[in-house]
Amino acid sequence: QVQLVESGGGLVQAGGSLRLSCAASGRTFSTYTMSWFRQAPGEEREFVAAISWSDGATYYPDSVKGRFTISRDNAKNTVYLQMNSLQPEDTAVYYCAARQGPYRNGWSRYDYWGQGTQVSVSS
Repeated sequence: QVQLVESGGGLVQAGGSLRLSCAASGRTFSTYTMSWFRQAPGEEREFVAAISWSDGATYYPDSVKGRFTISRDNAKNTVYLQMNSLQPEDTAVYYCAARQGPYRNGWSRYDYWGQGTQVSVSS
């Protein structure tokens, strides 16, 4: 059974940084794509970043490119999301997700989800 456990959310001022972690267990993830999504109240779930576990290829939407960095630690089976230059519009619940196979940015293409961690950015 795949388990994804996020941590690292919190409250930060605009311009600040946070690092989210996603500890994955229950499977060998070498053929998986790991992603971060976020969802603000009343909004749709939005793709934030993805990484291919096999070759480390990364993917970002324009809204976070240059500010967010996704990475993985194979030994710890953990994926990270380093978020810099945070803005109030980045406020949301952030979710870690996994799918077996290549990168896709639609949330419905992911089979496994963490419980989410709140990120709040004050102005």
